[in-house]
Amino acid sequence: CLLQRCHCAGATYLFQQDKFYDVSYDTGDKSVQCSRKPDAFKFWLMWKAVGTKELGRRVDRALAMAKYLAQEIKKREGFRLVIEPEFANICFWYIPPSLRNVPDCPELWKKLHAVAPVVKERMMKSGSMMIGYQKHGDKANFFRMVVISPQVNRQDLDFVLDEIHSLGKDL
Repeated sequence: CLLQRCHCAGATYLFQQDKFYDVSYDTGDKSVQCSRKPDAFKFWLMWKAVGTKELGRRVDRALAMAKYLAQEIKKREGFRLVIEPEFANICFWYIPPSLRNVPDCPELWKKLHAVAPVVKERMMKSGSMMIGYQKHGDKANFFRMVVISPQVNRQDLDFVLDEIHSLGKDL
């Protein structure tokens, strides 16, 4: 397809091939900026609507919520940060009970690689939430959550971790 050849970024972290549905219907990698509209205009419009101080408060709040999520991940059994977050992107693994006592070896990571796609499928089919996953280099699939909504609160983030555990505890 001409559009795909012209616009394809090949961003494997956005367009995973191991989804439970036919990925040929994913149109994001066939359009400019994954079908996003001009980002600068959206930012300018929001800036004009809420002002500089409110934008600053929203960034501070997003960072506080991301920090909270990272702290909760560190506290909860079965969750592990991929890397200490530097902004609002939180990357983490969910390790189901069946894998928690498996020694750190290639077999563990091979099994763990299959966990995020199954949990994501269950999220989508239940309609509870939708969080992306990806692999990076030789790292197994992990969840990648961006905490930026000004409406997100601690209860929402607790729900995310509780729901992931609920959807994946039998794996």
